[in-house]
Amino acid sequence: MKTVALIFFLCSSVASVAQVPKDSSVKIPDSIKIIDTVKIDSTGARSDTLMPAMPFPIRVLKTDTSVTPALNSYGGLVNDDPFYNPRYPLWVPASRVVVAVAFNWAINRYIFNEDWARVGPSTWKSNLKNGWEWDNDRFGVNFIGHPHSGNYYFNIARSNGYSFLQSFPFAIEGSLIWEYFGENTRPSINDIINTPVSGAFLGEVVYRVSSNILDDRTRGAERFFRELVAGLINPPRALNRLTQGKMFRVMLQEVYQKEPLNIILSGGVHKVNENNKFGSGGTNAILNLQLDYGDPFEIRRRKPFDVFRLRIESKYGTDRKLLDNVLGYGFLFGRNITKGKFGMLAGVFQQFDYWNNNILEVGSLGFGPGIISRIPLGKNSNLYSALHLAAVPLAGNNTRFGPDSSEYRNYNFGGGFEGRIEETLNISKWITMGFSGYYYWIHTYVGLPGNSFLGILKPRITVKLFGNTSLGFEHSVYYHDRFPHNELPTLRLTQTEQKIFLQVFLEDPKRRGKYH
Repeated sequence: MKTVALIFFLCSSVASVAQVPKDSSVKIPDSIKIIDTVKIDSTGARSDTLMPAMPFPIRVLKTDTSVTPALNSYGGLVNDDPFYNPRYPLWVPASRVVVAVAFNWAINRYIFNEDWARVGPSTWKSNLKNGWEWDNDRFGVNFIGHPHSGNYYFNIARSNGYSFLQSFPFAIEGSLIWEYFGENTRPSINDIINTPVSGAFLGEVVYRVSSNILDDRTRGAERFFRELVAGLINPPRALNRLTQGKMFRVMLQEVYQKEPLNIILSGGVHKVNENNKFGSGGTNAILNLQLDYGDPFEIRRRKPFDVFRLRIESKYGTDRKLLDNVLGYGFLFGRNITKGKFGMLAGVFQQFDYWNNNILEVGSLGFGPGIISRIPLGKNSNLYSALHLAAVPLAGNNTRFGPDSSEYRNYNFGGGFEGRIEETLNISKWITMGFSGYYYWIHTYVGLPGNSFLGILKPRITVKLFGNTSLGFEHSVYYHDRFPHNELPTLRLTQTEQKIFLQVFLEDPKRRGKYH
């Protein structure tokens, strides 16, 4: 089944170990000068006294003092260092994407023996001749699996020195090659949209997080664990670093853009109510991770994804679906607006939404205007707000309800609009109250004709227990109204849930006290 393709995505980046040009083949900016390569023998003897003893060569760079690197208000780079992260020739990421796709196909064909991976000249000719279709893969494969593979293609280019926008065509490349030559089914319209577009969203998030973990000034055990964790998060980047010599090279200065990153971890129990009776129903264990990247209220010139939020929630218990939701948004372009202590970031954002539970299967990608604001209400209190609207070119939503054990498509493909609102009131660092709301209008392209209106409302409260640990409660309400055509009956469903959890707030020291 195509679900095994998820296993491949981790393995596929092994294919990117092809040799690449050394840094000497890349034009070095005039503002960057190589002083020397410090050679250290096994005894620790070295040719200068600037560096501690190390068992491998160290490249020492000097930046022309007439050129001042752009820094954020926390003292970090606002761009990756152009010398240490050169843009490699076009053929390097392009060929690695081809090899990654071939490796993916080989794993599925010869290890998992998938029928759909039995391809050859006849299937390639058929795919090129017969055109495109909407496929019948399972919901999770289309709305998580394919974006995840697109993230890998994207990061092959991103970690070869290409920017966010420059890396996007390589995600398209990987998707096109796979659709035409990796399967014996016709190319999928939904995949050629979802793989590169949502793949770029997840890919940039993964790239930025791995940059915050990496620190090429470190050595020993700290360096090992930084490389290990970043590699697990972003395998294509790790393999590129290995072949480029970056994994073992030690620098005197920071070489990656790093923005403040807050992390919220929470775990607890989740009740799915029977007949919407409060506190009734099955119980699941839950684990939630939220990443808040960048300071949206810092006045500066911005690039895509200098600010983003990603939330992932998994569960285990009576519900067979382990991944409940993956939600996020990333800033694309816009500007900051300030007046006194009031701060706002306004612009266009990319949205990524994935819900998968017994009442809702909703996956969507969107683009549209949004604002993030903060209003101080006292010395230690503030109101944080985020409002987003988006056009949705592609979405999927279920046509049946209850546990999903089908191996084939039981959802519509469609498009429309979505909106989300997040309100958080922080009171004296002890109590946090707020709610999140999501609304989707999806018009069916393929499937049961009609329109679906879906809403999710999640009020919550957390109370600080000690340190960064809080106790929280969340009540969730799901609405799903479907208005089919052809005189079919209208469907209206509601489900309620409750969550009790412990929450740990890991605030970036650089951002402490500025933004929650």
